[in-house]
Amino acid sequence: MSLVELEMPETSLTFSASKDAPEHPRSTMNVVVVGPPGAGKGTQADQLSRWLGVPHVASGDFFRAELRAGTPLGLQAQTFLDKGMLVPDDLTTNMILERIRRPDCAAGVVLDGYPRTLPQARALDEAFRTKGLGRKIDLVLMLMVSEDTVLHRMMDRISCANCGKVYNLRYAPPKEPGICDRCGHALYIRSDDKIATLQERLSIYRQETKPMIEYYQGRGLVDLVDGEQDMDAVFAALRERVVAHQ
Repeated sequence: MSLVELEMPETSLTFSASKDAPEHPRSTMNVVVVGPPGAGKGTQADQLSRWLGVPHVASGDFFRAELRAGTPLGLQAQTFLDKGMLVPDDLTTNMILERIRRPDCAAGVVLDGYPRTLPQARALDEAFRTKGLGRKIDLVLMLMVSEDTVLHRMMDRISCANCGKVYNLRYAPPKEPGICDRCGHALYIRSDDKIATLQERLSIYRQETKPMIEYYQGRGLVDLVDGEQDMDAVFAALRERVVAHQ
């Protein structure tokens, strides 16, 4: 069975699930957190970044920040978004590299939402080799969650249009109903969190992610984590995998 299938037969995959993970890492790393929509990768990547003491670079959040700030890269991306087009891989990679070059990323970074495809993964590796960044991807952590679980989670999801923070009404609700804890703006249900759209997004995720995962798997960088567990158990498993690769 392929690593990117959302269903998880009990006999075919081995997961890390202990809650007794070390309290502190020995060193920092460049980590990619991967998972289908609704797997909780944003929440877990944020916790992992704080534990490691390195920035959490979520491509969607960074895009929104660049657009709001009107930076040259953000304005370039806006020209594509205004036409309903995807931002090209080279521009996406340049935006991520611009963020990684900042001093706070010198010790490492946790990437979330990028790379998403094989061309992006290759472009990132090439940029690391040729642009004097002196780094590489050390570990790819893949959250494995069934399609049924994804759909149930996403139906309870609400988001902030201003800062991009995502909440789950059942597992991680905002402190004040309908209001973002981070920036105080109103929360809403995203149009792409509807069932038909979600199923299409899952299909695209499987198609796009499979070649990327196989690329990293060939280099021995992929670790699977059972994303069906509660959030604390998932985080403990992620920490275990980080320590094991240091």
